Amino acid sequence: MNPKITLAAFIVMVIAGIGGWYFGKTSEENRYRVETPTDIEDVEFTLPDVRGTTRSSSEWEGKARLINFWATWCAPCRREIPLLKTTQAEYGKRNIQVIGIAVDFPEEVAAYAEDVQFNYPVLVGQEDAMAVAEASGVPFIGLPFTMVIAPSGELIKAHVGEIMESHIEQILDVFAALEGGELDATGAREALAPL
Repeated sequence: MNPKITLAAFIVMVIAGIGGWYFGKTSEENRYRVETPTDIEDVEFTLPDVRGTTRSSSEWEGKARLINFWATWCAPCRREIPLLKTTQAEYGKRNIQVIGIAVDFPEEVAAYAEDVQFNYPVLVGQEDAMAVAEASGVPFIGLPFTMVIAPSGELIKAHVGEIMESHIEQILDVFAALEGGELDATGAREALAPL
């Protein structure tokens, strides 16, 4: 076989492979993007926690919030919990609150919570939990799903998919800029748009 043809075929295969990888990666990233509504004044809800005690979103008024929708059967949800626990431990004293909302059966969540030892409130609901997301104007299309709420109560970002450390860093930077008056809600939405 001609070595020049073999080398040319190899180069074409590499270029096609890189192009396919890039197209797939771009499509995967865009497939999970949701449009964050810009007219949500406050995300309000009332749901029971893992002990059955009714909790209201008003408990966390004035705090920046990460509201994370998850389920015990969701592998990416379970993977992001340690990061959310770390975020709560490190930034909870800085006016930031992580809130978990399990879209799951109460018994399953209570058993899982015993093992995980959450350091943030975990609320439980099935249809009621999905209704919280939908009431905010964000379509509930899958788990995990996280809402980023400004201290003013405004929804500034809805993220579908696993939260990574780089996402948390961006969110914390935006929360700091909001607190410092460097950004308003519109600027925060723009800063987090690529997330």
